[in-house]
Amino acid sequence: LCQYNALHICNKITHQFMKKLILILPLLALSLSGCFWEEEAKRESITKGWSPKTFFNQAKEQISAGSMEEAIKLFEQLQAAYPGSKYALQSKLETAYALYKSEDYNQAIDRLNAYIKLYPDHVSTPYAYYLRGIVSEDKSRSILDDYLTDNAQRDVNSVRDAFNYYLALIDKFPKTEYAEEAKTRLIVLRNILSRHELFVAIFYTKKGANIAAINRSKYIIEKYPNTPSVPAALHLMAHNYDIIGTDTLAKDARRVLKNSYPLYTPHYSLED
Repeated sequence: LCQYNALHICNKITHQFMKKLILILPLLALSLSGCFWEEEAKRESITKGWSPKTFFNQAKEQISAGSMEEAIKLFEQLQAAYPGSKYALQSKLETAYALYKSEDYNQAIDRLNAYIKLYPDHVSTPYAYYLRGIVSEDKSRSILDDYLTDNAQRDVNSVRDAFNYYLALIDKFPKTEYAEEAKTRLIVLRNILSRHELFVAIFYTKKGANIAAINRSKYIIEKYPNTPSVPAALHLMAHNYDIIGTDTLAKDARRVLKNSYPLYTPHYSLED
């Protein structure tokens, strides 16, 4: 009898539960359906009905037209709407490029650093390394450098950064086309850095800080051998040795200059 009563109660409870479940299921389904359509509505508002490829192509057209801000907006919408697509991945690099063309150099480098960290071995990562170097180079460049000014006379921290970025590229991806191009860029950057040191040595000479000028000249010879600034550094070193009365060292500097660069003539001035 006890077993019968227990079974009867259990069946009654189960029956009541099933009745409630039958009532709840349609409501649950309706709720889930509402969430689905809400998500679809949100997605539709982001995508405008465009495919990832359409987004990407539209953004590239904006870049071609010089509308970098609009291009960046479209690339970011693409990443939000289709985060797993190949176009979303490529758009990260394109966004960095658009920021670079907008002269927002720091933001561009931040995006590239993030990309390199997230995708260290992706096939497109060598380009991220290379673009990072290009962006950093251009941070210190002026439109007048080809005519009136010299970026070696300005702050060269970004030039040093570019130099190190290219070295990292060559070390990480030595067999890529970007590594080959980076090797060419390194020559240009070494010349800028050595020329900067020469300007500093000239400045010290003008101020009468002769020992400091000699040390800077030595630094050029040791750190940047085979750059165009080396003969000038030897010539300037000899000049400063003359001033402090170390004739033997002055003669040694001039002997090295004559033997290594017999055709050298001074191209700098100590006049203010």
